[in-house]
Amino acid sequence: MREVVQFLSQVRVELEKVVWPSLNDWIGSTIVVLFLIALFSIYIFFVDNVLSQLARWIFAYYSMS
Repeated sequence: MREVVQFLSQVRVELEKVVWPSLNDWIGSTIVVLFLIALFSIYIFFVDNVLSQLARWIFAYYSMS
């Protein structure tokens, strides 16, 4: 039990050394992350649609032969 208390005490000391971001930094970073998620989602949507269409054409071509 003593080791756990010592560990938690050390964690507290280390957390006091952390330089936490300001609210403006946090909001800015959050906006960038949300924008990138939206951008990648749109990209993956289009790539998925193109590959799906390509697969349909390939299967349609080889099912006729």
